[in-house]
Amino acid sequence: MYETMGMAIIDRQTATLALAHALSAAERGLPVFPLSATKLPALRSPHHDEDPPVQCRGACGLPGHGVHDATTDPAAIRALFAAAPRATGYGIACGRAPHRLIGIDLDIDTTHGNDSVAALQHLALQHLFTIPATVTVLTPSGGRHLWLTGPSGVPVPNSASRLAPGIDVRGAGGYLVGPGSVTTHGRYRLAPGTAHLTPAPCPRALLRLLTPPPRPHRSSGRAAPARQGEGLVQFVRAAHEGQRNTRLFWAACRAYEHGFGDDLADALTDAALSTGLTEQEARAAIASAARLTAPRRTP
Repeated sequence: MYETMGMAIIDRQTATLALAHALSAAERGLPVFPLSATKLPALRSPHHDEDPPVQCRGACGLPGHGVHDATTDPAAIRALFAAAPRATGYGIACGRAPHRLIGIDLDIDTTHGNDSVAALQHLALQHLFTIPATVTVLTPSGGRHLWLTGPSGVPVPNSASRLAPGIDVRGAGGYLVGPGSVTTHGRYRLAPGTAHLTPAPCPRALLRLLTPPPRPHRSSGRAAPARQGEGLVQFVRAAHEGQRNTRLFWAACRAYEHGFGDDLADALTDAALSTGLTEQEARAAIASAARLTAPRRTP
């Protein structure tokens, strides 16, 4: 009984601290909402029993819409946490005014030997930008989140390992776990020496990497290049799990090098979807190939 009561007290203390941290973040203009120990939204959707599923982003006026609940209003934040007594942390909505936060999530992958910090430094050298001093949050797994700000009117999409293995991006519609949050794996905390900083503007060269080019339009008058790329499409379609991204990226690079990448992009995307990739993953890989081969494209 004593142990159970002790855990209940700890849970209440954790929830109280989570609310305090969330209110502090909101004072700095960061929209927040409660998270559970699994880093997921702590409030259940009010539409969970509805059939067919309802695609609501909070227009119904009820809480339980995840990142769409995020707010800087202290009274609303207190109400959200009161409705989620088991919340142990808080999420910070990215892409929202005034900061339009962009989160660069640098994971640590000792199993595969990926060094995301070194990968980001390599990108900085390759594309001639400096990684600015900014708010940095240390994760329980040993990774870190870099907080950057984006310009108005330039939405940054969420992505996973598109820039490089182990580098995830949190942009419009995404969220970061706020410092002070407690999860099943431990506590998120500000890196020493960064607590006094404000989120730094995202370097322009990095911003270009984070915002892929618009989806290419289908062209009905150029059938020959599409036929020329049929072998590349079949190469992607034959990919097995574990090689889907690699095959797609290779095929897209070859298509752009030969001058018909934009015309083949939709066919390559369809082929990638048939192997199990999502459209977002496919488009991101093709956009990366387009950027990589841009200097070598024929006019």
